[in-house]
Amino acid sequence: MPGPSTPPAIRMSDISDPDTPDTPYPPDTPDISDPDTPDIPDIDDGSSDDDSPEFTIYELRAAPNARRVRLDQFITRSVENASRSKVQQLIDAGGVEVNGKVVTKAGRMVAGGDAVICNVPKPPPPEVRAEPIPLDIVYEDEALIVVNKPAGMVTHPAFGNYSGTLVNGLLYHTEQLSRERGDDRPGIMHRLDKDTSGLLLVAKTAQAHQFLARQFVDHTIDREYQAIAWGCFKQSTGIIDAPLARHPSDRKKMAVVEGGKHAVTEYTTIQDFGPLSLLRLKLRTGRTHQIRVHLSHSNHPIFGDPTYGGRRIHYGTVTARYKNFIHDLLMLLPRQALHARTLGFLHPLTRERVFFESVLPADMTETLERIRTEFASG
Repeated sequence: MPGPSTPPAIRMSDISDPDTPDTPYPPDTPDISDPDTPDIPDIDDGSSDDDSPEFTIYELRAAPNARRVRLDQFITRSVENASRSKVQQLIDAGGVEVNGKVVTKAGRMVAGGDAVICNVPKPPPPEVRAEPIPLDIVYEDEALIVVNKPAGMVTHPAFGNYSGTLVNGLLYHTEQLSRERGDDRPGIMHRLDKDTSGLLLVAKTAQAHQFLARQFVDHTIDREYQAIAWGCFKQSTGIIDAPLARHPSDRKKMAVVEGGKHAVTEYTTIQDFGPLSLLRLKLRTGRTHQIRVHLSHSNHPIFGDPTYGGRRIHYGTVTARYKNFIHDLLMLLPRQALHARTLGFLHPLTRERVFFESVLPADMTETLERIRTEFASG
């Protein structure tokens, strides 16, 4: 899709507010009362529709039965971290099309089924700087690093997060990192969402990167996660095979979409607490938000997940005491209860299978202890 004939003069920083976090923590008081309250580890990170070296192109479509809404409001709600003032500037500069025609009025109403395209000029990427950030290095040799990423840390610099990322810390830790994915993602083989904790694999040389990347493509990397989820599957083990793509009306989210990318997740119930359960999950593929979307689609969203419905009650008898108990758990765990626990792969130098494990972080451990105590009699 071509961009506008006259590029906007103002660099829009991806129409996002640089002070807005990538995946903000939920409010201090979680919403657990209203059942109608609406609810990014992979090589294919799907962060944007990157169709042009000069523009980031966002293709949006209003749901068929959606209410009419102002154009600037529609874009602000649909694009992650977008601020209304910058969206308005983009519209004024001719960077937005509705149903194939450039629109320069922010108050133009978007109706159900309308197609909206935003052509956002890309700002020049800032230099990624080394920062003295403490890292939990699980293993390191001349070819690779295995690091245990904490929740709240972004994997690599991106719009709105140019500092404090894992990459900033890696550059301070060592100058020897592969550049196969560009200077802004040195060493990065795959990602974990900002608020997902656990093991990440980092390549130090081009040769190691290429050898490891082939294993990701061939799906021979062993990745096991643990999650606290709402409810419990009827079958203790099973497979979720459902294609994923950007949500058709909310580009801040992924969704199960017919014709989307092939995505398969294996699950095993470790412990059933009734309203909640502890799951073991293995990735056969690695799509953006895969586990989070698959579990939500199966009516078992990850506990605490602010994007896919995990911060409201789905199971259990909703008494005042129960609501207070869940409220306290959500205050303890201001994120999705998801941890990348194990990582196994063929080492690029020795050609031997290696395996690494990370214990659950303190917030998930404490949450599980409280759940076990509460439902011990069940």
